[in-house]
Amino acid sequence: MSENPTLPAATAPTAGAPAVVLVHGAFAESAGWAEVAQTLSSHGLDVVAVANPLRSVAGDAAYLTDVVRGLGRPVVLVGHSYGGMVITQAADALGEQVRALVYVAAFVPERGESALELSGRHPGSTLGETLLAYPVATGGNEFRIDPARFAAQFAADVSAELAATMALTQRPVTEAALTEALSVEPAWKRLPSWAVYGDGDLNIPAAALASMAERAGVRGSTVVEGASHAVGVSHPDAVATAVLAAVAAAGSVTAGA
Repeated sequence: MSENPTLPAATAPTAGAPAVVLVHGAFAESAGWAEVAQTLSSHGLDVVAVANPLRSVAGDAAYLTDVVRGLGRPVVLVGHSYGGMVITQAADALGEQVRALVYVAAFVPERGESALELSGRHPGSTLGETLLAYPVATGGNEFRIDPARFAAQFAADVSAELAATMALTQRPVTEAALTEALSVEPAWKRLPSWAVYGDGDLNIPAAALASMAERAGVRGSTVVEGASHAVGVSHPDAVATAVLAAVAAAGSVTAGA
């Protein structure tokens, strides 16, 4: 376990390196990866930030699978929050195309576990009381965080201006997605995996994140002191360093952290 790791110097493009596919979670969107993506690109990596539909674990994973297969090359999958459910599900279908996994303040599920179940196993989450719910045409509800409470709940260590923008551009998630269980054997049992999260996370308690990372036997677990659930926005270098370590494990880039 480490805190605030040092980012290695940028490098020239590296032939044969896996692509990095970034998958956001609930109440976020793909632009939230901007600084992480820019840093990884400066290390010569090809990066794709996927627009996660946030409709269902199986459906979101199927969409991610299509995107990755379209790349036609090995990848490292990086998931934030609910995105951890999605990359774990998708990695099963993608087989050897996935070389490593990185969980960023993310769920690291076992088969049969849902995001809702995992978030409630340890005390400390205040997410529920900040949610606004409304029905969707396909049945059930979807949720978004009350914009007036978004900054304190999701992005307490992000500038007020940026947090306000994030609140307005957040993408809602369905109740079905949060309650749907992982239906496959988790890929972290066969793939090298990393975890990065903040000890100030109010969405998924740090104790839950630590427990899931330990259970998964991650190769590296980075705890960023004081970081919120939006750790990829507030501490992009910590996230990029973990991703570079994952790429290095795939045998293509030296992380140097």
